[in-house]
Amino acid sequence: MAEPTVLSVTDFHKAYEGTPAVQGISFAVQPGQIIGVIGPNGAGKTTTMRALAAVIPPTSGRLTVAGFVVENESASVKQRLAYVPDDPKLFPNLTVDDHLAFTAAAYKVTDADRKASALLQQFELDQKCNTAAKDLSRGMRQKLAICCAYLYDPVALLFDEPLTGLDPMGIRTLKRTIIERAATGAGVLISSHLLAMVEDICTQILMLDHGQQQFFGTVPDLRQQFGELDDDVSLEQIFFAATADNANADQSVAVLSWLQGDLPQPAQRPQTSRQFRQC
Repeated sequence: MAEPTVLSVTDFHKAYEGTPAVQGISFAVQPGQIIGVIGPNGAGKTTTMRALAAVIPPTSGRLTVAGFVVENESASVKQRLAYVPDDPKLFPNLTVDDHLAFTAAAYKVTDADRKASALLQQFELDQKCNTAAKDLSRGMRQKLAICCAYLYDPVALLFDEPLTGLDPMGIRTLKRTIIERAATGAGVLISSHLLAMVEDICTQILMLDHGQQQFFGTVPDLRQQFGELDDDVSLEQIFFAATADNANADQSVAVLSWLQGDLPQPAQRPQTSRQFRQC
């Protein structure tokens, strides 16, 4: 019997006080897939993740996690999903060990001590077991949140800008463990402005812009949809071309031609690429 779809989003809309933030997004994440969510600031990436994690309700649409409807079965959803936001809210006075013990109790983790010990060693936190969260560096707090997320082996993992504050070894460890988790059947959704990392580990791409879905599929399919660019053109270059200001269509064509080597480099980059690089 086939495993159920890990994450399913159908015609998802979200508006805040009448202002649309997400409009009509639809995609699915199967077991073993790693989906990279990309787009400029305000594209709807975090809103989509927060809705899947049952943090905020959708205005309309259907969202499921492992077959459970997020709006109606949030307790079952949260048992099977881990959400690591870009700034995890830890308990400031609890130690590293306290956080893992609390997580183990909340999710009824068996063999919790062994799992926690292995995770702390893997993320180089084993020397900080008795340190309060408020005394950890930004990167160490991020690592602790990841360890808590991994402890109960969720089938769905949501990471929103997970590399914030991580050192090079932490980045390498996170990338490796995401691939390992997917290999065991987990479905992963990861949002990041670091497009080289997305291209390196993700099996598919979800591109959002101004709350609307621009693309969902593989990187080769993305190249084909946006100008049939050569294989050696990076995801970053494709992104700049694909999200160029629609009101400046001539400039968008010029960017695509430049990436394909048909024109010299434009004297001025599109405004959207400058804005994205400041994110």
